[in-house]
Amino acid sequence: MRQVNDTLPPCPECSSDLAYEMGALLVCPMCGHEWANEPAEEESEPVFKDAFGTVLVDGDTVSIIKDLKFKGSSTAIKVGTKVRNIRLVPPVDGHDIECKVDGFGPMQLKSSVVKKV
Repeated sequence: MRQVNDTLPPCPECSSDLAYEMGALLVCPMCGHEWANEPAEEESEPVFKDAFGTVLVDGDTVSIIKDLKFKGSSTAIKVGTKVRNIRLVPPVDGHDIECKVDGFGPMQLKSSVVKKV
């Protein structure tokens, strides 16, 4: 059995930190309020998937599945270009991969235009 206030949340009614467990409920001895003992929700890591649904992780090698034109260059990144050692980042305008593409330099890509190799 846990000790009083050993990772138990405070009472939602009176904010007392003296709550204790009684079966599946938590009880506050100060105001008598009872509430369900629900485990804290853990933040889960976002899952990044390529165009075919394969899960991507940092450091993967991917290949481009369609020609990509981008501003400031008259050439495009061609289909089949391999990109090594990708880094997954929180999406910015849908771009969730940071990488260096040979001949083009550092850039951001969308996971929807790559395939895991």
